[in-house]
Amino acid sequence: MVETSNNASPVIEVKDLYKSFGDLHVLKGVNLQVNKGENVVVLGRSGTGKSVLIKILVGLLNQDKGSAIVLGQEVSALNEKELRQLRMKIGFSFQNSALYDSMTVRENLEFPLVRNVQGLTKADIDDKVKSVLDAVGLLQTINQAPSELSGGQRKRIGIARTLILEPEIMLYDEPTAGLDPITCIEINELINEVQEKYHTSAIIITHDLTCARQTGDRIAMLLDGYFTEQGTFEEVFATPDDRIKSFYDYNFIK
Repeated sequence: MVETSNNASPVIEVKDLYKSFGDLHVLKGVNLQVNKGENVVVLGRSGTGKSVLIKILVGLLNQDKGSAIVLGQEVSALNEKELRQLRMKIGFSFQNSALYDSMTVRENLEFPLVRNVQGLTKADIDDKVKSVLDAVGLLQTINQAPSELSGGQRKRIGIARTLILEPEIMLYDEPTAGLDPITCIEINELINEVQEKYHTSAIIITHDLTCARQTGDRIAMLLDGYFTEQGTFEEVFATPDDRIKSFYDYNFIK
């Protein structure tokens, strides 16, 4: 985590956001702001709408009501070309790392560059690939296949592939899911290193409170379709709300 100014400008503004699927009301007036250079953790149980919120922010879903403004643009108002340009500025770290098993690590990292950036020489591409691999501490894996890597290494390579396009915003979807405790700590440290080195702003979706405590400048608890508490980790879990207390107890008292 890095210190963020209270006067920092917002890169994401969500205002009175509603989303339903038939009779299932998932988001019921969500409000959230992410400031430049800030890591915001969105906490909540499965099925509370965390992933729905992320999909709205990148234009994969449209809200029923309200506003989702990313880097100054109302996402739902963008055409396909404008949406593609916005997505180039947003890095998405998938829960399963989303690597192509038929490609080497090098080829996985080259793919988004070749597809999205024109005018790069082979040397430019090689430099960028090696730079992001070095940033995640896995330069030695450059010619390996994803199947030869551990779960934690695959997660790191997935983050490296996202960083290669130099995004302004990072979206992490359950970054520590399925990892052992030591590797979880390493991924949490990497998230903080990415924030500091690349000056990214981030939303981190998780139900892992250790991840939340280690990476979040601010925590936003999503319950029953809206954010019930926002603040530091200590502020959020100082609440008398039994739903939040039970969430803490489930994670830390077993």
